[in-house]
Amino acid sequence: QVQLVESGGGLVQAGGSLRLSCAASGSIFSINSMGWYRQAPGKQRELVAIITSVRSTNYADSVKGRFTISRDNARNTVFLQMNSLKPEDTALYYCYLYNRGAYWGQGTQVTVSS
Repeated sequence: QVQLVESGGGLVQAGGSLRLSCAASGSIFSINSMGWYRQAPGKQRELVAIITSVRSTNYADSVKGRFTISRDNARNTVFLQMNSLKPEDTALYYCYLYNRGAYWGQGTQVTVSS
């Protein structure tokens, strides 16, 4: 059984910053990928950023240069530092873990006001 617990969402003005965290617990294998997806109202869920256990990263073009993903392997935790936030970043952000199967967090709301 794997659980993902997210934190760090909230309301921020355009140009501001937020930091999301997601801690995984349960049967976690050392080789895995963790990351973040987001879903805005009326839109499909999309990849934001992902990081492997050897810290290889991939970002959506829309967030490159503004968001940074990192992880703490010892604590099975992934972080998303979001800077220069824009209103179009408003969405429900989901933590993702691929650990011999896909697991999702419940989501944390990020709202960016103009």
